[in-house]
Amino acid sequence: MRSTLGAPLLLLLLLAAGSDGTGAEMDRKPNFVLMMVDDLGIGDVGCYGNDTIRTPNIDRLASEGVKLTQHIAAAPLCTPSRAAFMTGRYARRSGMASAGRAQVLLFLGGSGGLPASEGTFAKRLQQQGYTTGLVGKWHLGVNCERRGDHCHHPNQHGFSYFYGLPFTLFNDCMPGEGSDVMADLQVTLRHMAIILGVGLFTLVCVRASGLLEVSLWLLVSLFLISILATAVWYVPFKLLPTWNCIIMRNQDVIEQPMTVETLPQRLLGEAQNFVRRNSDRPFLLFFSLAHVHSPLFETPAFAGKSRHGCYGDNLEEMDWIIGKLTETVDSLGLANNTLMYFTSDHGGHLEDANSRIGQSGGWNGIYKGGKAMGGWEGGIRVPGIFRWPGRLAAGTVVDEPTSLMDLYPTLKYLAKDTLPDRLLDGHNLMPLLEGSVKRSEHEFMFHYCGVYLNAVRWHPPGSDSVFKVHLFTPNFSPPGAVGCYDTKVCLCHGEHVTHHDPPLMYDIVHDPSESRPLTPDTEPRYAEVLEQTGKAVERHEMTLANRHVSDDKHSVAVQSQMSWEKILWRPWLQPCCGTFPFCSCKEDAQHI
Repeated sequence: MRSTLGAPLLLLLLLAAGSDGTGAEMDRKPNFVLMMVDDLGIGDVGCYGNDTIRTPNIDRLASEGVKLTQHIAAAPLCTPSRAAFMTGRYARRSGMASAGRAQVLLFLGGSGGLPASEGTFAKRLQQQGYTTGLVGKWHLGVNCERRGDHCHHPNQHGFSYFYGLPFTLFNDCMPGEGSDVMADLQVTLRHMAIILGVGLFTLVCVRASGLLEVSLWLLVSLFLISILATAVWYVPFKLLPTWNCIIMRNQDVIEQPMTVETLPQRLLGEAQNFVRRNSDRPFLLFFSLAHVHSPLFETPAFAGKSRHGCYGDNLEEMDWIIGKLTETVDSLGLANNTLMYFTSDHGGHLEDANSRIGQSGGWNGIYKGGKAMGGWEGGIRVPGIFRWPGRLAAGTVVDEPTSLMDLYPTLKYLAKDTLPDRLLDGHNLMPLLEGSVKRSEHEFMFHYCGVYLNAVRWHPPGSDSVFKVHLFTPNFSPPGAVGCYDTKVCLCHGEHVTHHDPPLMYDIVHDPSESRPLTPDTEPRYAEVLEQTGKAVERHEMTLANRHVSDDKHSVAVQSQMSWEKILWRPWLQPCCGTFPFCSCKEDAQHI
């Protein structure tokens, strides 16, 4: 009898064990690898229509996954766009949008940044047991009141590991590339210092020659003013490579100023090592590349290899980096349990060019405008690619409106985070990506230029059309140009914009280049579009009327992080390796 029952019992036990193992496999939380390129134009990538630049690795991600064709950044500049991406909310809600000229953080030694009370997807996943890492660019602030408080640092926003640029890569980081930070103010301050110096020298000569009676007190006062004027110009601006061009590992400055030439390899190596170290546990990696923001790299292995000069070389190097990281994920057997995502923080910078290498900014394809150009499509429509073998059908294309802000609720959903949250502007993308629904939850989307509502997108229920109304547009310069070549970036206020009453209206499905404004004669729904978008703006503004950021414990009023008071350089906030102001160090060679 024992012998007769033993075999069936053993079979049942084996089946039960197999069932438990399958359940455990199904219940294991997925990994996330988010890859964001800096200033990449949607027209720069092969799978989005470019047939002259080689991007086989990005194209492969698209062919193996889902490609979004109407993927929209919440702002056309890096600081507000990245703030919205991290929080799932428009940057205006967290105080990370500007009302004036300075539209991004300009100094690491400023006090502005993503408020500590604001939630991020990294915080949420960390609470769900994820190991979280950020490799690359941050550009959302570091300190608040003193050097080392790190109130805005990635470690305080849910990233258990950080390696990279707390600021960004910009022209001041590379000798001979000029300056990106308030160049006209630098010229004014330098001229003032020169004039004061020449005036002082002239008065000293006059006094020495006995031509005039010049008070010694006047000379001393003028000397002190000259020293102060020179310091105000020289210390914050001429030393920018030391102040802003640094690398941190967690909260330690490990290189100041950084060696730009080896940066791509170091960032890739850190990203690969993070994946390897955490391959046996749920992890989130946000790989925020320094490419393709200027100054451009001149890596020997890629220099001169593309058909589009130095910018094309950088694109192909960036694609190679994406391929190496994808290869790392696949080689560790993680592909079927890892959602990989590829995007850009906003569109390409059309005005970025110089006489040495030519065009340094990206191409936005058929779409009008680019970086910093408000709601024009070229500055906010970006690549959006998801790959997850076995979960997302290969070769899928989604034409519905989606947003970078959708990553926050999507990651929450996949991490099984059901805890209460703040008001979010993004939506869970999984039903759309998996094909269980055909329509985006984004009926309306709002496009900001700084703190100013610039344009509204409406995807009417039951219609294939997507209407966009521009409340104002930036004034391009010189006249006839498609860009702000006189100022290098477009501004959002005052004489720099033209307000439209009635608004400019386009159907961007049938006119994606926004070249044919609709009128009551050409669009039967013209009046309805104005009415519906107007009501949507009113509802949206109501959600901002009592603006606050909150976590599970408290709520606080939103304070602008982009005011001059917050942005300007303060010595006591400057991250530094060594004794300030003698900040200098190089990363240990064993880590390079």
